[in-house]
Amino acid sequence: MTSVAFPAMSHSRTHKAVAAPVAGTRDIRLDFFRGLAMFIILASHTPSNFFSSWIPARWGFSDATEIFVFCSGMASAIAFGRTFDRAGWVLGTGRVGYRVWQVYWAHICMFFAIATMLAAFDLFGDFDNAYIGTLNLWKFFADPGPQLVGLFTLTYVPNYFDILPMYMVIIVMMPLMMALSKISVWAVFAAMGLIWLFAQRAVLDTLGLMGFHLGFPAEPWSDRKWFFNPFGWQLVFFTGFAFMRGWIPKPPVTPVLIGLALFIVIGNIPLSNIGVREFGFDWARDWRIANGGLFNKSDFGILRYIHFLALAYLCWAAAGEGGARLRAAGSGIAARVWSGLLAMILKVGQQSLAVFVFSMVFARLSGFVMDQVGRNTWNMTLANFAGFGALIVVAYTVAWFKGHPWRVAK
Repeated sequence: MTSVAFPAMSHSRTHKAVAAPVAGTRDIRLDFFRGLAMFIILASHTPSNFFSSWIPARWGFSDATEIFVFCSGMASAIAFGRTFDRAGWVLGTGRVGYRVWQVYWAHICMFFAIATMLAAFDLFGDFDNAYIGTLNLWKFFADPGPQLVGLFTLTYVPNYFDILPMYMVIIVMMPLMMALSKISVWAVFAAMGLIWLFAQRAVLDTLGLMGFHLGFPAEPWSDRKWFFNPFGWQLVFFTGFAFMRGWIPKPPVTPVLIGLALFIVIGNIPLSNIGVREFGFDWARDWRIANGGLFNKSDFGILRYIHFLALAYLCWAAAGEGGARLRAAGSGIAARVWSGLLAMILKVGQQSLAVFVFSMVFARLSGFVMDQVGRNTWNMTLANFAGFGALIVVAYTVAWFKGHPWRVAK
């Protein structure tokens, strides 16, 4: 469900050429598929939303999270990679630190916005079930002092609020990867693989090495760790980063590779949620139970990675060079409609952090409204499209503010 902008590099170039930065312009495919991921994320986080029963994640191991993280790695290669190239490692690291600072406060503000909203539902409404319980925030409201400390030190990370902390830790690794790239890109790949390996609980448990598992505590009263383990998910982030930096050459578009990717994607369907739920493959249910570590979402199991790369390759090939097939051809009504939709999707992809934070808040609000008016096909469809429209408005509004219009206003 995603696409990539692979730099044009050949295997025959020298190490110095391969490690050189690529063009610093954004690819339409990057923003397009990251924009689609934002819409999917909203649908999947809206409580009891029938749309979420048919999102791409239900058809395979990977989902919109991979799109978001992979495309974020590509965008980071453009934004931060140029700083490292132009200003050096120290200032590049400084810019990464500034981004971590921004994401950190986005995370804190998002938590308080959602927690306050849920508390208001419980305070002013008369409901059978407390809304703070829907996100398991009982302990936060029962004993806020220790949980505030945990919140600000990222040692208290409820499941709904774990994507941005994961992203922060991953981008903190960026200076390390840039430093290793000065030695060899193979040093980067070795670090990616080794870090990923020590995030795999299933593998470490088999080897009797669980004491070496990399992860962060999610709450002080249990041994639960962050749901999104950044040490596992860095693999897909830095894969996107490496493609955009030119450390990995673009794969050729050939019938053999297309056939292999199709085989992986289609062959994955029987093992998917859809395969078990709609086609009744009981053997697949048993297989999933017995082999959960291979596609574990928390640690980013290897089958998620393989499925995502196959899907990404197909979408990259289908989009055409530079995303040419995404652009509408002709001047008819259909072409104009698609051009307008494309522009909106791209804008959402370009403002993904603000859109993501808003979508997480809106999803809980939308779920609350549906609880009050009742869920049926028409109500939920309207709620989903109202949310999609809200994401577009937020994206354009944020872009307008980022453009500093007051600087040129007469």
